[in-house]
Amino acid sequence: MKPSRRVSARLGAIAPSATLAVDSKAKALKAAGRPVIGFGAGEPDFPTPDFIVEVAAAAAKDPRNHRYTPATGLPELKKAIAAKTLRDSGYEIDPANVIVTNGGKQAVFQAFASIVDPGDEVLLPAPYWTTYPEAITLAGGTPVEVFAGADQGYLVTVEQLEAARTENTKALLFCSPSNPTGAVYTEEQTKAIGEWALEHGIWVVTDEIYEHLVYDDAVFTPILRVVPELADQTIVVNGVAKTYAMTGWRVGWMVSPADVTKAASNFQSHLTSNVSNVAQRAAIAALEGGLEAVHEMRAAFDRRRKTMVEMLRAIDGVVCPTPTGAFYAYPSVEGLIGRTIGGAEITSSADLATVILEQAEVAVVPGEAFGPSGFLRLSYALGDEDLVEGVTRIQKLLAQ
Repeated sequence: MKPSRRVSARLGAIAPSATLAVDSKAKALKAAGRPVIGFGAGEPDFPTPDFIVEVAAAAAKDPRNHRYTPATGLPELKKAIAAKTLRDSGYEIDPANVIVTNGGKQAVFQAFASIVDPGDEVLLPAPYWTTYPEAITLAGGTPVEVFAGADQGYLVTVEQLEAARTENTKALLFCSPSNPTGAVYTEEQTKAIGEWALEHGIWVVTDEIYEHLVYDDAVFTPILRVVPELADQTIVVNGVAKTYAMTGWRVGWMVSPADVTKAASNFQSHLTSNVSNVAQRAAIAALEGGLEAVHEMRAAFDRRRKTMVEMLRAIDGVVCPTPTGAFYAYPSVEGLIGRTIGGAEITSSADLATVILEQAEVAVVPGEAFGPSGFLRLSYALGDEDLVEGVTRIQKLLAQ
């Protein structure tokens, strides 16, 4: 009998989410009585605004939400997404080209599954969110990393993208504001990248989930607003998770050309069918309810951002560009590689993250999760006191 794998090679090759793994370990240690402070989770620490929760509570009692609904989303939510896109991004979309997904991750996977074939290459600016390369690989594609370090503010250039382009290049992943770096591309940079993709017939998958979390003089620039001709080769991914503190509600969406929408709709009809109707009703309330609560959360993130960057920059060997979007700092710790810290020799940022967790009881995510070693990601979406205490512990450990 021919030997066979118990687990398919396709799924067996998937790496677990490093950010979720760090968060889970931190929570497990806290449950065991350790005073761990976690900078790993990429989610707001605020509750979902009350007006959204109230709509969801009422929706749970409404029998119309107890049944199957269209696999691609409630028509009312798709219309709300179209209205929100016009309001926030400045261009019109057809609600028929919207697919409501179980969070942004499903939208990312379906986007690549819809356009990528085996042998296709996808340009992936690094540092990148951990899910992107896994989704590309699962779709049969090959991720091609294009790295921009701290000296570039973690922003790739058209020249770098062009140098990485081959005859097999099918798509580009574009994320601004960025997870994990907090970098935000300017309008000029975004337009240049969009025009380059248009010129070479390259698809763009643009992740815009942090669109409302920008600081200082940074401005979110939707790539389709500045290069509208790109619409026929662009898939927009978004959701309510980060903007409205709704990570657990699992409502995202993708907007794509009609042929891609049809293919992805067929896929979702077999994969998950419709997203929870109660969560969809809550998302409608969020999108139609204004941005006042969002602005309040952003003000808190901004305050914490400034505190974290100032404290990280005070550490010898750490270089921390100022993040102008999302809620992450991404310091370079390359200056610490080769040192002995807490009795341990540091040969990578993974080593450093382990020492920080074990000896300072602070959970951070190493750069290996997002691309090259030599970096750490710290989320500032946690309380002010915990933030200061956590970074203070890191400062004391690294001062040894």
